[in-house]
Amino acid sequence: MDLLILLMLKLLVSYIIFFLCNLALRRTSHGCCYILHYECFKPSHDRQISTELAGDIIKRNRNLGLEEHRFLLRAIVSSGMGEQTYGPRNIIAGREEMPSLADAISEMDEFFFATLDKLFHNSGISPSEIDVLVVNVSMLATVPSLTSRIINHYKMREDVKSFSLSGMGCSASLISIDLVRSIFRSLNKPNFAIVVTSESIAPNWYSGKDKSMILSNCLFRSGGCSILLSNNKALERHAKLRLKGLFRTHMGSCDEAYKSCMQKEDEHGRLGFYLGKNLPSSASRAFTQNVRDLYPKVMPVKELLRYLVSRRILKKKEGGISKAAAVNFKAGIDHFYLHPGGAAVIDAIKKSLKLSEEDVEPVRMTLHRFGNTSASSLWYVLGYIEAKKKLKKGDRVLMISFGSGFKCNSCLWEVMRDLQQDANNIWEDCISEYPTNNVTNPYMEKYGWINLAS
Repeated sequence: MDLLILLMLKLLVSYIIFFLCNLALRRTSHGCCYILHYECFKPSHDRQISTELAGDIIKRNRNLGLEEHRFLLRAIVSSGMGEQTYGPRNIIAGREEMPSLADAISEMDEFFFATLDKLFHNSGISPSEIDVLVVNVSMLATVPSLTSRIINHYKMREDVKSFSLSGMGCSASLISIDLVRSIFRSLNKPNFAIVVTSESIAPNWYSGKDKSMILSNCLFRSGGCSILLSNNKALERHAKLRLKGLFRTHMGSCDEAYKSCMQKEDEHGRLGFYLGKNLPSSASRAFTQNVRDLYPKVMPVKELLRYLVSRRILKKKEGGISKAAAVNFKAGIDHFYLHPGGAAVIDAIKKSLKLSEEDVEPVRMTLHRFGNTSASSLWYVLGYIEAKKKLKKGDRVLMISFGSGFKCNSCLWEVMRDLQQDANNIWEDCISEYPTNNVTNPYMEKYGWINLAS
């Protein structure tokens, strides 16, 4: 009993210190980080990858044997994606084996200016008011930089602080948010920042037959998002979300994790993106460590006490931890935005966090409609929940993403007002169709027989 009292006192003191520090930060207006608006990219209809087109693209690869052909079709069947996802124009046109720099830049420009034009128009903020610009595109670095293209197009101010991030993988958008937060904290005045997050698919299509590299061709789709942020507390009532905490885990010091996913050439010199067999175990370790870091900082004190007592005191007679010691994230989180990296990824996180099917509905529907758009995927999930009018003032939202390196990043947001579906929401034209009780898998219908093949 004395041990229990001591533990409770220590936890209470820690909670009080954390609460006071957090309160002090909230009262410092420039220490805040708000999302005022965001715009997800929806490519034109002619860029949709249907079942038929996906099969044709695979057939075009003359380097594939029967075994590799079946492997790719099995991957498509189990991907969880529908027929309305989008690809770059050069691949749809059959020019994937010889992409040009123009293809890569055109893919980015189409996304940049479609979302940023809408962002400035719908937020009422002028390009000349932007103080910080962060662009993250992992697999494309141009000279001049991608940020310079945006600055030139919109004639932004000479003193705008610009950053181009590459190589960060699917977790890049949360890293960009962290960078913006750090800049806000270093400044002594209100600022506007824009994060532009996407991935370059056009020049990175793998045309070889290495199974560990052709898999990425099935997993990734075109997309992107532009996000407007500010540290101006006077704009709080206009904000959608306020950043409460951001937690970054990097497993790069472990060789196995570092090499689990990376851009490389195969034995024939063909460039592609390698996904190793040890990727699931690396992701699991990074996720476990990230959860350990964020759990004590995002959970209510009542839940922390319950977990601590359960883990330290209530033991089974066999010596194991009692069932009551299980982590209960739903005690402090209202919505979960998971990275839609694939059906298997969603199932694994669902099991780890003990989530219901309703909790993972937004990410499953995002995967089905838009696919895995890399670093921008989380914002399509946000758009889904907002379109469903499920975000109420005071709700707490947890975002979880993974990235090469190997990284697991997460952040906690607070909803600042009841959010209704914007007229320009990315899901506007189809939200009434989701969720469906039985999301049809067109790839299963056409290629399901492959799973029975030897």
